[in-house]
Amino acid sequence: MMSEKAHDAALALLAERSAGRSICPGEVARVISVDDNWRSAMPDVHAATGELLKRGVIQISWKGRPHQSRAGPYRITARANAKGSGADQ
Repeated sequence: MMSEKAHDAALALLAERSAGRSICPGEVARVISVDDNWRSAMPDVHAATGELLKRGVIQISWKGRPHQSRAGPYRITARANAKGSGADQ
């Protein structure tokens, strides 16, 4: 399923970043797309982002301001003590 690929890709990209650093949803789309048409993968990226946000694994923001829900442009950051990440155990 493509949204599972987006979920896994987002977490992998975040794991590669320093703590507190963000990723762009477009980066995730580029990882999971099979051709140069990465924009077609964006709905799956948005769905995966929504699920990760709901589970408390990530937080989203735009221009340094946190957002509670996914709307408009946003950046994705891993939560320091995300539920189920192992950091809180």
